[in-house]
Amino acid sequence: MDNTQQKTIDNTILFVKKTLENAEGGHDWFHIERVYKNAKLISKTENVDDFIVALGALLHDIADAKFYDGDETIGPKMASKFLESQHVEKLVIDHVVNIINHISYKNSLNTSGDKWTSPELEVVQDADRLDAIGAIGIARCFNYGGFKNRQLYNPEIHPNLSMDKENYKKSDSPTINHFYEKLLLLKDKMNTKTGSRISVNRHQFMEQYLEQFYAEWDGIK
Repeated sequence: MDNTQQKTIDNTILFVKKTLENAEGGHDWFHIERVYKNAKLISKTENVDDFIVALGALLHDIADAKFYDGDETIGPKMASKFLESQHVEKLVIDHVVNIINHISYKNSLNTSGDKWTSPELEVVQDADRLDAIGAIGIARCFNYGGFKNRQLYNPEIHPNLSMDKENYKKSDSPTINHFYEKLLLLKDKMNTKTGSRISVNRHQFMEQYLEQFYAEWDGIK
């Protein structure tokens, strides 16, 4: 990246930190920072535009719809307005907005929607999904469950493995169900070789955690 692009990245970091300073713990600046680091790592083995990947990673959750009554337009609009203020060229802004619009897991459940993709989206999507699994993924999952006052686990409520996008958005099932409805599915949905490689150990850690969880729940150990 040239000096102008790096300045834009620096300004974006400051903007995101300020915007998310009171965000829920699983979707705060530190989540963004981890995704940004993951994306830079994955980019090393992919043929992508590093500037677009960086902006996409930094702005992908600038206004997550789940915290805005499900309004999926706020994040892209906020990102676009900021990038315009930084005099970023329109083609780059459009690409970043498309990443924000298509990155989420719930949108992958939309069988009738737009299937836009790009190598940059694939990198940022893998980076974001890596932060949803493993030790940090478990912590984020329970943090959000607590934020929404959901049950930890209810043996009488089974995971719904056939949800569409709208059902997924409305779900208020126990936190443990989310492992089966999303987290344990992500390893096989990685786009890149690096994302796939990193996901294996994180996936195994979640499986080990669930085994321990059920053993403790049942008073076995």
